[in-house]
Amino acid sequence: MYLPQEMKRKQRYIVRLDEVNVTREGDTAVIEYKEEGVMTTHLRIGPEIAEMTDEEIVELFNETLRAQAKLAAEYKHVAVEVPLGSPQIEYHARSNQWTPRGNVLRCTISDDEHRQAVIEIDDNELPIEDFGRLLSTYAGWGMRIEFVPEDEIHRRPPLEVREPEAQ
Repeated sequence: MYLPQEMKRKQRYIVRLDEVNVTREGDTAVIEYKEEGVMTTHLRIGPEIAEMTDEEIVELFNETLRAQAKLAAEYKHVAVEVPLGSPQIEYHARSNQWTPRGNVLRCTISDDEHRQAVIEIDDNELPIEDFGRLLSTYAGWGMRIEFVPEDEIHRRPPLEVREPEAQ
């Protein structure tokens, strides 16, 4: 779903009890920010949730956010590209969706009879909707796209940062 710039989801943040609504669904706490635009969290706790106060649930949620922030600060991203000849994507029947095996996709673009984009990865032709679902496995990440001639998708081109020339 496209969200205009002013409607983009806001990041979750450390909260006080009065800044969220806490409800329970079985072994899961549902933490809903009162501030509009911040995604609701479903925090699976387990059977001990029955004995926890809302304050304890919020503190556990905040500890989770702190742990995630610590991991993010220590994380050094290295993009993994699957070697030539190995499958770059895999299909999961349970979710009816393709997922990338690495962090780099070599693909070609064509279109169907309705001029809708079709993305070919390995020997798989993914309609744009399926490719979009594949990309959604990286929701929350950024993405760079480099367009290259079809016979050069196996290597990165030289890169120049400048305004494109008028055509």
